[in-house]
Amino acid sequence: MTKNNDECLLKTHSISVERIAVANLPTQIGEFKIAGYRSLNSNEEFVALFKGEMRKDTPTLVRIHSQCLTGDVFGSIKCDCGLQLRKAMELIEAEGRGAIVYQQQEGRGIGIINKIRAYALQDEGADTVEANEQLGFVVDARQYQQCAEILFHLGLCKVRVMSNNPDKIEALEKAGLKVVERVPIEVEAKEPAAHYLKTKREKMGHLINSYS
Repeated sequence: MTKNNDECLLKTHSISVERIAVANLPTQIGEFKIAGYRSLNSNEEFVALFKGEMRKDTPTLVRIHSQCLTGDVFGSIKCDCGLQLRKAMELIEAEGRGAIVYQQQEGRGIGIINKIRAYALQDEGADTVEANEQLGFVVDARQYQQCAEILFHLGLCKVRVMSNNPDKIEALEKAGLKVVERVPIEVEAKEPAAHYLKTKREKMGHLINSYS
């Protein structure tokens, strides 16, 4: 975790995202604010879902959630993504404060079409890591710098990160945020998601205690 200090600073020359719009978003879980951000150096767009007052001196629940159309929208049970997103929203609602940055990096950065191609390879016996590699991609191509910039823009400094992925935590720390706590976000998963979680734990180093 980040060493104790009085301030945290964005470790870049300038913010490379801009906020385009913000609105109220009533959901089945609770009332949130939703903000749309656009990258200034690519065609990527982001959504920030947040609730409560964002204060730099208050450790605040945050999550970086990578887009998963199959899990978040269609309810796929090949992964735990949709369940994790809902649980993060529930934790923020219970706390009364927090933020989720939703990034459009489907399939760990390979896009939805290639993700479906990877699914086809998984149907033939490959795991998620092997499928990406067989398609000629790195295991995980995601970048989190601009996600951190959005959290800074919201006014946050000290964060409690809802994640099992050590890469996300490291990226937020490198960007200059002060990570004061990792909040595990595990959900009950049976096959086929259990095999997916086993691969994330054993091949990608995710901090998952169980997957069955």
